[in-house]
Amino acid sequence: MSATIMAAPATTIMAPQAARVIGEATTTMPFGQRVATTVAAPQQARIIGGPTTSIGQRVTAMPATTVRQMAPMATAPRVVTGYTQPASPVYTTPASRIPNLLTMGNVVSSRQITLEELAAQGRFGVLSPEGVIEAPQMYETAMVEAQEAGAESSNPVFDALWPEYEAKMLAGGPESSSQAAIQAFQYNFHVLTSGASTMIPESALDGVPTLPDAMDLQLVPNPDLLRETVILKLNGGLGTGMGLDKAKSLLNVTEGNTFLDLIAKQVAFMKENYNMPDLKFMLMNSFATSQDTLDALSKYPELGTGDDLEFVQNKAPKVTAEDCTPATWPADPDHEWCPPGHGDLYPAMLGSGTLTKLLAQGYRYMFVSNSDNLGATMDLTILTYFVSTGAPFMMEVAARTDADKKGGHLGVLKETGGLTLRESAQCPKEDEKAFQDTEKYCYFNTNNLWVDLAQLQAAFDIHGGLLPLPVMKNDKTVDPRDKKSTKVIQLETAMGAAISCFDNATALLIPRSRFAPVKKCDDLIALRSDAYVMTPDYRIELAPERQGIPPTVKLDDLYKFADAMETLIPNGAPSLIDCASLKIEGPMAFAPQVVIRGDVKFICKGPEAKLIPSGIYENETVEL
Repeated sequence: MSATIMAAPATTIMAPQAARVIGEATTTMPFGQRVATTVAAPQQARIIGGPTTSIGQRVTAMPATTVRQMAPMATAPRVVTGYTQPASPVYTTPASRIPNLLTMGNVVSSRQITLEELAAQGRFGVLSPEGVIEAPQMYETAMVEAQEAGAESSNPVFDALWPEYEAKMLAGGPESSSQAAIQAFQYNFHVLTSGASTMIPESALDGVPTLPDAMDLQLVPNPDLLRETVILKLNGGLGTGMGLDKAKSLLNVTEGNTFLDLIAKQVAFMKENYNMPDLKFMLMNSFATSQDTLDALSKYPELGTGDDLEFVQNKAPKVTAEDCTPATWPADPDHEWCPPGHGDLYPAMLGSGTLTKLLAQGYRYMFVSNSDNLGATMDLTILTYFVSTGAPFMMEVAARTDADKKGGHLGVLKETGGLTLRESAQCPKEDEKAFQDTEKYCYFNTNNLWVDLAQLQAAFDIHGGLLPLPVMKNDKTVDPRDKKSTKVIQLETAMGAAISCFDNATALLIPRSRFAPVKKCDDLIALRSDAYVMTPDYRIELAPERQGIPPTVKLDDLYKFADAMETLIPNGAPSLIDCASLKIEGPMAFAPQVVIRGDVKFICKGPEAKLIPSGIYENETVEL
């Protein structure tokens, strides 16, 4: 039985005159300088599926419940929170709205939430003599509301299976057993089993009006802001789509440098260039990449070590596609788990204590980018602009071309007028043509993001330790390299989707030079070619001759995995500086000094690999 406090009549939420933080002396706070938001609650709280329970009575609940459960008290409300947030306006909770996001049917959990657990996990909670205190929803899009409605409805599949998932996560180690990890997966799994739509239809969106251009910013960069800013690289990807069982960032990129080598050299350059030896840098690793990454970076001790250098993202159970049970794979139990998408950044920061620690150390702003995007480095002008906007969240976007039309795009929700991110997995099949309209949807997310950490903490407090990000289903096999293994669903969220969780979130158009990612072997061959150059600050960006447009490389599935790709280019990548597109069909290998110009296609129909001779190939199809 999940403990669920039913909604009270329309209730005004006011800031308390005083609040006591657990473990500290009573602190009187000026009105408006609040550490929590309180809501007048009814004298009786009904628990779904159970008897009426008096206020103050201890409630048994799942770890992921968002209801703040505290012991009774006779004095001012007690508060558990990791950060004192600034004054906030008064809100009104509609009578028709159940504040709890995660009413999960009638599942019974044997775990009880204690004050000590709440404090250790950075959770926020208040109980006054009048009853359980529930914070309001800060911002909701139509789709998130629909998902929450699913999460609040009766769900027998969830009810039957959740205890098994909860037990698995609690036994799975620190990457799965934290309050934040369990709560995030619980929400995602309930959305899956409830039948709530995970799609954003074309009818819900408008295109985005013209955005500010980073190239046109007229302001004086403020280097002092660097003292309050942390640079974070997402490094949780194994590159399973490239056949890897190690961190993708360990792949060789150019001149003997891996992604991690170049990142370390970028940070060293920034520290020297900005005369900021204490410039803060961190990685979000995964359970699968942490040790390899720390070993590789041990030769750069100036980056930091241990918890000062990394925190580890959560892991989530894979879901068997056939019956929604937890996937099992006795041959390699690690395959039963997956990273829950880069949207896990937020619960991982909360659950690991990283968010609380950074705020306590005086860091206010965070620049986030993917470790495989070597064009994304700290830009002081963009940082200064972000801070000047006062926005809680800013997404760097680039102009969408035909080469990008199948990837996610930025849009405006008609219902709210707010920005949102729509990924291809969230587009109904009948809307694919509209999804690929680069004139209407002319911006795509680069996953270079700027976040105000104080406002992120405030959002967690308001949402009860959860950012309700849209859920995406990713169909896989339990063993990524064995396509005959059990079909599974990986439940994921996108980091950029948080743009719809904040009021006044914004976006900035950037030059393509800040976007050079590697998602497939096709991308890696292009990156190793002369179509890209390494700058003095160790960024990898398109050569000026490319005018911001990358070559399109399409490899045969024979070369989908990195080890096979190396057999295609034993002498190095061909010249692609003047290439529009390169297509490979069949087994082959490039000889040295092959130059591709325009649109070129190579075909080998036999079973044996053929050699592509040295020379210039221009606008032709070559059968070997």
